[in-house]
Amino acid sequence: MIQVTEVKTKKQQREFLDFPLALYRNNPCFVPPLYGDEKKMFRPDYVYYDTCEAVCFNAYRDGKMAGRIQGILQKAHNRKTGEKRVRFTRFDAVDDQAVAAALFDALEQWARGKGMDTVCGPLGFSDLEREGLLIEGFDELATFEEQYNAPYYQRLIENLGYQKEVDWEERKIYLPERDDGKLEQMADYVMKRYNLHFGPAKNKRDFIRRYGDAFFELLDKGYADIYGTVPFTEGMKKMLIDNFNLIIELKYVGVILDEQDRLVCLGLCFPSLSRALQKSQGKLTPAALVRVLHDIKRPKILDLGLVAVDPEWANRGVATVVSAHIMKLLREEGVEYCETNLNLEDNRSIINMWKRFHAVQHKKRRSYVKHI
Repeated sequence: MIQVTEVKTKKQQREFLDFPLALYRNNPCFVPPLYGDEKKMFRPDYVYYDTCEAVCFNAYRDGKMAGRIQGILQKAHNRKTGEKRVRFTRFDAVDDQAVAAALFDALEQWARGKGMDTVCGPLGFSDLEREGLLIEGFDELATFEEQYNAPYYQRLIENLGYQKEVDWEERKIYLPERDDGKLEQMADYVMKRYNLHFGPAKNKRDFIRRYGDAFFELLDKGYADIYGTVPFTEGMKKMLIDNFNLIIELKYVGVILDEQDRLVCLGLCFPSLSRALQKSQGKLTPAALVRVLHDIKRPKILDLGLVAVDPEWANRGVATVVSAHIMKLLREEGVEYCETNLNLEDNRSIINMWKRFHAVQHKKRRSYVKHI
């Protein structure tokens, strides 16, 4: 017997949070999110609830936890697009079509009750959250920023009438086998031609003071037309700054300014925290914190988090400068490789950046859509 229950009690919340940790306990590729961050979504003052409504469901098979799903009504995105959509996310289940059907049926009923006509996902509250269903690369270590799932999820979801809306590609970026120095030469030429320079900062606080407002303005402008994105709220800005202070090293951050010191381009790399957080199942225990701090200071892998170029500068070769900066990190910092995280499959400007490297596409993710 399958029973689906809306998550309301503390016990149900713990079951919702703990289910994927138990499901993937022995999977070497699964990387949990920070447990404390996930718990925050059950607080009424959660950062996203000024623009969103959300619901969580647990599924039980014969009284035992067998699956979960979250639905998000992202009002800011619906206003932006004129659509009537609910997003699904945090879907995890045992390999049982009946369990998946019961969870999605509950979610779709909730969506219709809100006056919506479409369900899409996996998409979170914003693109700062994990998104996309893994459909290739099941034997690859997940990044801290993205979710891992078993291969059968794709079958469970597609059997319920969900169809592809977009795919993302992910790559490992290594130094090229032969480096002829041309990339650095092109980058220097672009910088000199347009009187560009890298923005200085004494420390993280100074970086935020100098570039914080322009940073978010550029992200909103550069990502405005990207699938699933929403404008930054003040709460989202604070959350990103808090995360910035926790895991970012300034040498892995680059901002390019024009001759009037206006922000033209920014790039953020995150030291990979995947291995550091696996052992503690996403909980920041003292031992986990020691591992995190070690990996931040001496990373072997860098996750490419954000790259944004002012649209007015998109065709002036600024991406070449970003590529050269990544090349320098690989060469001088002892980094084995960078992982791109999600690049939309039709985003040629980003994908073309990686042609100067030895790039290996190793994962693919998908977002689905269904009219209800």
